[in-house]
Amino acid sequence: MFYQSQFKAAWWLANPHLQTIVAKYLRRKETLATITETLELPDGDFIDLAWTEIPPPDNTRPLVVLLHGLEGSVESHYAQGMLKAVKQRGWIGVLMHFRGCSGKPNRQARSYHSGDTRDISYLSDLLRQRYPDCPLSAIGFSLGGNVLARYLALTPDNPYQAAVIICAPLHLSSCSDRINRGFSKIYQQYLVKMLKASTREKITRRQLTRLDTKSLTDIATIRDFDNQVTAPINGFADAEDYYQQMSSRDLLADIRQPCLVIHAMDDPFLSHRHITSQLKLSASTVFELCRRGGHVGFIAGNNPFKPKFWLEHRVPAYLKEQLKT
Repeated sequence: MFYQSQFKAAWWLANPHLQTIVAKYLRRKETLATITETLELPDGDFIDLAWTEIPPPDNTRPLVVLLHGLEGSVESHYAQGMLKAVKQRGWIGVLMHFRGCSGKPNRQARSYHSGDTRDISYLSDLLRQRYPDCPLSAIGFSLGGNVLARYLALTPDNPYQAAVIICAPLHLSSCSDRINRGFSKIYQQYLVKMLKASTREKITRRQLTRLDTKSLTDIATIRDFDNQVTAPINGFADAEDYYQQMSSRDLLADIRQPCLVIHAMDDPFLSHRHITSQLKLSASTVFELCRRGGHVGFIAGNNPFKPKFWLEHRVPAYLKEQLKT
């Protein structure tokens, strides 16, 4: 079901780039203490979890799993804000860092990518075993939203009672092209710099023997990086093959549990036309379309000194309604 959102961007942040950029700086002094758990994985690698608190085995309070975006972490402003909102509800939040994103390089040559569901699958099964009486829900931001959508659609017996997908690159190829246009190139430059730095470290540590540091020199775009790094180390023929196989737009019709997809038409990271064209949704999925919001921005309010972070109200309210808590 398509739903026209009632979100109204702050008048002083009507520009999508301001929505995208300013949120980070408005929240730069806000921090939420979390507890780290290192989770050893079956293939010998590890991921770090960031908990608002460690629940007891007999926990019955809602537990919300968060998946961050490309090169994000628990320090990302949107993660901090949502974990805080979850905690204020009396719920428990846990952010799953993708491999290599917690400040420590992962052990294997492979790290993570936009369609890699192996770690959320392992964590979800573990949480179901640990907390059998606990209502589970999940939130995915940006890249993490695409990963979450794929997981939900491909694992129909998953343990989540509800899910929210926010600003996800559901059609990877067009989104890769979109971030390579206009002012969006600034975001691309920032992300590519981070990706190249983590890859260079892996080469130095001899984790990536098929690459050398010189091969990174000419990488300037996300598509370049995916062609030369992401695709070959993950078994794809090239970037386009990776994009075609790992996009989740055409899988939304297979999601069974209640799922809210939040999308801004002016998102400078995403191709609105390609994401919404020929879109098929399951009966349990609501696609909330916002005219504005930028990329994981969604700042409202009339007073620049008292901004309202709409996602932190909309998302918990939706989860509460579905979990009936």
